[in-house]
Amino acid sequence: MTQLLVAAGGGGDVIGTTLVHHALHGDEPAVVLSYSWERLTVDPLPGPRSERDFTGLRPLTPRVSEITAATAAVPPAGSTLPRLAAELPVTLGLLSPHGGVPHLARQITEVAEKYAVDVVEVVDVGGDVFARGDEPTLLSPLPDALVIAACATAGVPTRLRLAGPGLDGEIPEDELLPALGDDFLTLTEADTRGVEHLFDWHPSEASALLVAAARGERGGCVVRDTGRPVVLTDASARVHRIGLARVLERNRLAHALYERGADTLDGAEKTSWEVCGFSELQRERDRSLRLRDTASPEVSSVTEALHGLDAWLERLRAECPDARYATFRCVAEGLGLTGAAAQSLRTRLVRDRPHRYAAPLFAL
Repeated sequence: MTQLLVAAGGGGDVIGTTLVHHALHGDEPAVVLSYSWERLTVDPLPGPRSERDFTGLRPLTPRVSEITAATAAVPPAGSTLPRLAAELPVTLGLLSPHGGVPHLARQITEVAEKYAVDVVEVVDVGGDVFARGDEPTLLSPLPDALVIAACATAGVPTRLRLAGPGLDGEIPEDELLPALGDDFLTLTEADTRGVEHLFDWHPSEASALLVAAARGERGGCVVRDTGRPVVLTDASARVHRIGLARVLERNRLAHALYERGADTLDGAEKTSWEVCGFSELQRERDRSLRLRDTASPEVSSVTEALHGLDAWLERLRAECPDARYATFRCVAEGLGLTGAAAQSLRTRLVRDRPHRYAAPLFAL
């Protein structure tokens, strides 16, 4: 039987969603629906992409397009989804939030009806989908809230699979765990087979931390943006099951979007301002302008970056003395490398410093 899963946070959650699917359902076929809504290092255009931002899409249902290995983002847009479609054993469908909650609900309903699924499983890595909306560390509640509101609007049986509490660096684990209960499974190293190679090129940090936790790594890991290490614990490898009603009760933004039926992305953004006091879309726009206006020359070569590695590591250890790891994305961007150069740096580090490779993290 085909399983239907929704990656709540977009491209970064697709790997984690596939990992969770394999742990739950083994080799059963799966359709994973995802936004193309990625970090500016991947897609320099703020906000989510729609069908018109891609070539080579294939119809999945009247309102949902399938992303395949032949799909490509139209420059200057970027997306990791086509390569994920080529390397993951799932059918990958594109969710477009530009029509707001009603359109997302119709998209999910169409796919659920096509495959006659009994339940839709929404997967979120980290737990911001279970945020109230007023947490000072919350950064990106809107994509997750739109998915939850859409599933409620669609009326299809839905449950949340919250993987790796706290690993996205938004809501700390100790704030989430008391509310999550004891209905969970724990991922193991065996569950990570088939996905760990993806981090050779994919920049997702939360999913990388989930894989590391499943493989038994424990301790603090420095990531980009948060300014504090994310700590891997025994709870970091858990996947909690939560009913849709509980998520709607706790997630005030999702509840408001569901009640109001916001029928445009602009309307959903306005609701985020009202409920949470901010909009990550506006933050993306502002950051995109800053990156454009203050861009500094990239380090001329990976070799040059490696010359500065030890000095950078000394500063990092001084700033985060309790950390045991860093993500490779953190290392690369800390040394001024992105894109293909960041991938080359990772290859060199794994080859030249194998004792530092705690797959898929860099050991400090």
